[in-house]
Amino acid sequence: MAKKKIKKTLPEQIMDKHGLTYEPLVLNILDKSEQERDKILSTYHVAHNDIYKTLAASGDKTGPLVAVLPITKQLSMKKLAAASGNKKVTMLPLKDLQKTTGYVHGANNPIGIWQNKHFPIYIDATAKDAEFFLVSGGELGRSDKTNPNDIAELINAPFVDLLEHD
Repeated sequence: MAKKKIKKTLPEQIMDKHGLTYEPLVLNILDKSEQERDKILSTYHVAHNDIYKTLAASGDKTGPLVAVLPITKQLSMKKLAAASGNKKVTMLPLKDLQKTTGYVHGANNPIGIWQNKHFPIYIDATAKDAEFFLVSGGELGRSDKTNPNDIAELINAPFVDLLEHD
C-alpha cells in the first residue's frame, strides 16, 4: 500500500522556497506519559528540551511580538520587554491568539507568523549553538526539525536571553 503523502504546511513551503533543510515530524505526544513521550522522541533522535514553543505576546510600544524558547522553560516577560524595546509585555489572551497570529494554540509557527504578520520575533539564546530544534509545523501534532540559525536568518530574529531563571 502506498505511503500517504503529508501535505506541506505554509512554514514548510516557505522553508522549501528559501532552500532551508528541515525534517517534518508528526508527533503525537501531548497526552503521553513522560516515559512514552521520551520513547517517541528518541525514535527521531530528539530530546524533550529540543522542542521549542512559540509564544505570542503584546508589547506596550510594539504591539504583537513573538518569543521562541524551549518548551521546558519559562518566558521572562521583563527580558522580552527589554529585548523588544517595550516597557511592559503581556501574553496575548488565548481568545485573541488565532485572530492575531493566524494559528491556534499549540500550532504557532515563527515562520508562518513572520510570513503573514511580520511581527518582531525573538529566539532564546539557548538555540543559537544548537544543531537543531523542533518548532511547530503550523498545525497541531506537526513539528519541523530544523537549524535555529537558518530560521533566525530567514525571519530576521535575534537570539536573546528570554528565560526566567530560578
